[in-house]
Amino acid sequence: MKIVHQKLSAQELKSMAAAMFVDMVKGVVDIERELIAVDAELHSDLEALLLQNGSKQQNLWGINFYPEASAQDFIEFDSMINVRPSSKNRSRGVEDEVVRRKIGEVVAKWIER
Repeated sequence: MKIVHQKLSAQELKSMAAAMFVDMVKGVVDIERELIAVDAELHSDLEALLLQNGSKQQNLWGINFYPEASAQDFIEFDSMINVRPSSKNRSRGVEDEVVRRKIGEVVAKWIER
C-alpha cells in the first residue's frame, strides 16, 4: 500500500495486480491534491492512508485498475467509499462526469499506459 510519488509503469501495475487480485489493482484518487494511493486489499485502507496524509474525504474516490484491459476498460469506477448520498453520489460508481474526468486526469499524471 502506497501513495504514488513518481509515475508507475504499466509493468509495476501488472506486478501489483498479479500479487493480490490477479488482474486488478485497487486505487483511491484525491482529485484536489492530485494524488493516488494504490495496492491494498480494501479501498478503505487506501482512503485511510490518504486521510492520514492530509487529504479530505470529500475529495477521495475509489477506483480499480485493470492493467491488461483496453484503454476504455482500464479504469473501473466502483468502490463502497464512493457511496455518499450527502454529495449526491448514491452508488458505488462515480456519477458526476466532471469528477470522472478529473479522476482520469490524475490517473494519466501518475500511471503509465
